[in-house]
Amino acid sequence: MTSKITYIGDLRCSAEHLQSGTIIESDAPTDNHGKGEKFSPTDMCATSLAECALTTIAILGKDKDINIDGAYCNLEKVMAANPRRISEIKCEFIFKNQYSDEQKKTIEEIAYNCPVSKSLHPDLKQTLSFVYQ
Repeated sequence: MTSKITYIGDLRCSAEHLQSGTIIESDAPTDNHGKGEKFSPTDMCATSLAECALTTIAILGKDKDINIDGAYCNLEKVMAANPRRISEIKCEFIFKNQYSDEQKKTIEEIAYNCPVSKSLHPDLKQTLSFVYQ
């Protein structure tokens, strides 16, 4: 098993990562009866895309001399109704190091093909942009 998720009341859940014991709590968003005091489940889904892309770039980039230390992502989750769902995840990746054109191409290819990206439904629009400073 990967985790144990417990409903703790007041539209909140607690998830324990069984290998490490790390706890993450979630809250329903303010536009859906919650307090919005923690990440919502859909926030975590969208955030997982950016975290997976950055982590996968770091892993696969090692062999190509790509160091992404200090890189980050500004993320926006767009919700739709009927049915309520994430309709788009907008990721603006910011990289602070200098990269060749070939390294930039590798970074972008990895981001578009990370495991979370490939696991999301094809109807969910993934808008990725890359800024190299």
